[in-house]
Amino acid sequence: MLSNKLAVVGVGHVGSYVLSDAMKLGLFSEIVVIDQNKDIASGEALDQAHATALTNMTNIDVYAGDYEDVKDADVIIVAAGPSIIITEENKKPDRAMLAEENGKNIREVMSGITKYTTEAIIILITNPLDTMVYVAENEFGYPKGRIFGTGTMLDSARLRHVVASNYNIDPKSVTGYMMGEHGMTAFPVFSRLNVYGFGEKELDTHFQGKETLDRKAFGQKVVNAAYDVLNGKGWTNAGVAQAAVTLAKAILLNERSVYPVCTTLNGQYGYDGDVALSMPCIIGENGVEQQLEIELDEEEIKLLHQSAAYIKETMKIAKTGKDKIVN
Repeated sequence: MLSNKLAVVGVGHVGSYVLSDAMKLGLFSEIVVIDQNKDIASGEALDQAHATALTNMTNIDVYAGDYEDVKDADVIIVAAGPSIIITEENKKPDRAMLAEENGKNIREVMSGITKYTTEAIIILITNPLDTMVYVAENEFGYPKGRIFGTGTMLDSARLRHVVASNYNIDPKSVTGYMMGEHGMTAFPVFSRLNVYGFGEKELDTHFQGKETLDRKAFGQKVVNAAYDVLNGKGWTNAGVAQAAVTLAKAILLNERSVYPVCTTLNGQYGYDGDVALSMPCIIGENGVEQQLEIELDEEEIKLLHQSAAYIKETMKIAKTGKDKIVN
């Protein structure tokens, strides 16, 4: 029986936003905050606890704790480890740069969690996400489907926003998503893009756009959108935090919602346990209830293989792979 307890591991730029969004969701009765810096964890928890005395806030039991406190958690959201850093020399840094350092961090986090539970659903945010999901999902004997990453949920939101902005419509009217890596090699599934049934080849006919819908151009717009945020404020946190909390809600309410999340592939698209990437999945009370292998066109299949190859190179940096799985 769900007690609606959330654990947030890592409360930096992203984790603090996750905590804030989770507090306002009104679904959790208890939230434990865990961070290597115990002062930050205590400060974030206390700050949010003070807010529960204000109108419209739920009286949630929010406190700083340690891994022992995850033993009865229903959902664990992991945002531990550093994020990519913008410098004058590198205006478009690659998330893969973090593979070695965050590989160590995720192994430390998973070791802490698995001492006390293998029941909670774990949602990962830490970059490079696909490699971190592979490490967590395959090196610790965790039950299948109960670990996954936010994947291309944020990338997909950016796609819908970019398309909607072009046609001056509500982004929630756009159905579309990205697949592959959460990063530079993510690709839009244009063959499935639509606005209330109007498909890719019909949009420019029925909607007045600022520019003609072009796969390459709009795919690049989505990738650039992340760097627009990074170059503006130095990090991204609002969108990905909302993605993680949306997934937590789908789990707690057993919504069986379909989202493009990151999981290890099990025979889909010719990959079997050797890479993790984003594809449509049904999310419910057991985590990933089903992976949905949607048919892609020839161009999209090529992009998926390119993305998978790039992820595999990042996996080498994190020293993980199929031959290193601990059963």
